[in-house]
Amino acid sequence: MSREEAFTLSIGAEQTVAILHGVATPGALGVVVIVGGPQYRVGSHRQFVLVARALAAAGIATLRFDYRGIGDGDGAARDFEDVDDDIRAAIDSLCARAGVERVVLWGLCDAASAALMYASSDKRVAGMVLLNPWVHSVATEARVRLKTYYLARLRDAELWRKVLRMEFAWRASLASLGNYLYGALGRSPIAHTATSKPHFLMRMKQGWAAFDRPLLLILSGDDFTAGEFRELCRSDRQWQALSVDPRVETHELPLANHTFARAEWRQEVEQLSCAWVLALGAASQTATSP
Repeated sequence: MSREEAFTLSIGAEQTVAILHGVATPGALGVVVIVGGPQYRVGSHRQFVLVARALAAAGIATLRFDYRGIGDGDGAARDFEDVDDDIRAAIDSLCARAGVERVVLWGLCDAASAALMYASSDKRVAGMVLLNPWVHSVATEARVRLKTYYLARLRDAELWRKVLRMEFAWRASLASLGNYLYGALGRSPIAHTATSKPHFLMRMKQGWAAFDRPLLLILSGDDFTAGEFRELCRSDRQWQALSVDPRVETHELPLANHTFARAEWRQEVEQLSCAWVLALGAASQTATSP
C-alpha cells in the first residue's frame, strides 16, 4: 500500500483537510481528486479513497481533499461554481509535497463540471478524467425525460390496462408531458434546481474549448446525469464538436449507475483511470525528452 499522509491545507485564512497518497518514486504527473456534490473526501461507497489508492499503487501520487465548508473544511459551504481557489491550493500542495510537475484533475458529477471551469486557467493541468459531468438545464432534462421515461411508458402494458379500466390520471399526465414538451423547446415553467446558476454551462463550454490537452470521459449507462450530458452533446453543435475532439477519449459503462455503486463498476473506473493517466504520463515524458 502507498504511504497515506493527512495534513492541513490552507486556503487564504481558512483551512481544510487533505490526504496525500504518496509513492516511493513519483513521476512528473500526479492526480488531484475533486469532490462532487455534497460529499467530502471519502466519496460515495468510498470511491475517492479506492481510486486514490489504485492510482498510488500504479505509481501515481494522488491527493484528495475537502472543499472549504464541507467535511473538515473551515468556512461557509460552497458549490462547484466557487471552488477555483480550493482546486488551485490542492494542486499547489500536491506539486510541493509529492514533487510532481503537472496534474490530472479527476472528478465525478459537478466535480467534473468544476474541473472543466478551472483547468484552462492552470498550465499545470495536463489532463482531466471526468465522470458523468453535471450539465443540468431545463431543456436537457425535458429531452431526456421524453426520450426515456415517456417512451418507456408507452411500451408499458400496465399503462394501457389502466387506461382501459379508466384508472389513468390523464389530466395530470398530460400536464406533466406538456411541461416537458415546452422544456424541450426551451420554454418550460419547470424551475431550475438550486445548484443550476444561469451561467455555469457557458463557463464549462468556454473552459473546455480553451483546454488544449487530453481528456478522458467515463459515462454511466444507467444515469440521468450522464443522459443529460449525452443529450447536450447531441443537440448543441459546440458541445458536440468538443466531445468528438481527437484529444477526448470516451468510455461507456452501460449498466453502471451515477456513483458506480457496485464493486465491479468502481474497479473498471479505477482501471480506466490508471491506464489513461499512465499513458498520458508516458506520452508527456516522450514529448519532452531531448
